[in-house]
Amino acid sequence: MPRYKCHKEVEAIKIGAIEFAHDGSAKIAPASVHVKHGNFATDDGYRQKFKAELHGHPEELGYYIKYNDGYESWSPTKAFEEGYTEI
Repeated sequence: MPRYKCHKEVEAIKIGAIEFAHDGSAKIAPASVHVKHGNFATDDGYRQKFKAELHGHPEELGYYIKYNDGYESWSPTKAFEEGYTEI
């Protein structure tokens, strides 16, 4: 398969705690108290994107990611930190 290098700029927060609602939305608390962004809620259906359990490490909460077009996503910590550099 072809290989790709990430070149997108995204907003992201390492997840410290997450709580899901019945509609699949989530309340997320950042892992660091030094992040200016406090607790926040996601759109409905975020639960479907949160795949920590599938990666065999449900305790590893990873990163919440928001793209420029508003799309919300999730990434495991290792994959995110190897692919993105804070700017």
